[in-house]
Amino acid sequence: MYQASDFGVVGEAIALSLERLDGDGVRASWTVAAEVHQPAGILHGGIHCWVVETLASIGADAWLGERGRVVGVSNQTDFYRASRDGRLTSTATPVHRGRSQQVWQVETRDAQERLVARGQVRLQNLTP
Repeated sequence: MYQASDFGVVGEAIALSLERLDGDGVRASWTVAAEVHQPAGILHGGIHCWVVETLASIGADAWLGERGRVVGVSNQTDFYRASRDGRLTSTATPVHRGRSQQVWQVETRDAQERLVARGQVRLQNLTP
């Protein structure tokens, strides 16, 4: 299983912890900290985008397996609720898994189960 450090500086800064990882879904929890705030003192939207693409990519890669690799080609993320601190949970689920492309949706919720952000990533399957 992955560790926060496997995801570099951002993974360590948000203490990303994978709770589930397979080709049918990914679930991770992570912490909002001052290190990832934007100037107004709330979580930077780019961190949401990073989490969305990271979870979608590792789920898509797990599904594709030994047949090849995946790369993101589109990431569209909407923000619904500001976060200043606390633990968030993000869940990635496949919307479409085809021969050449996959689409994954990722929802992030706070401790009260309120929707904080939702993103969608389209990935290209790179096969030999």
